Amino acid sequence: MRRGKHRKFARQTVQRKALYKALATALIEHGKIRTTLAKAKSLSQFTDKMITRAKKGDLASRRLIGHYLGEKATKKLISELGPKFKDQSGGYTKVLRLGRRISDGAEMAIIKFTS
Repeated sequence: MRRGKHRKFARQTVQRKALYKALATALIEHGKIRTTLAKAKSLSQFTDKMITRAKKGDLASRRLIGHYLGEKATKKLISELGPKFKDQSGGYTKVLRLGRRISDGAEMAIIKFTS
């Protein structure tokens, strides 16, 4: 069992949860976003769990997703993305590397939903 192996991004827990909420909401609303590679990999794990939960579509799932995401993202996740990935058992997101950012040399990536 892996304990404590998640990325912390030099943030406190509340700040990290807010980061995941903002990134996941942007990904759900726009379909793809550009961010650093480390954030994209962590967001992929977070979003895959949310989609798996959304595939059930019951009230408990809706409330749990609503706890982590906003109302607009929750509606789109349960009404559009959940049924889209109904037959798929995992791997809902894809991370594509872009290269290094000029200013600080951070590895950049695009994260998007698989078709």
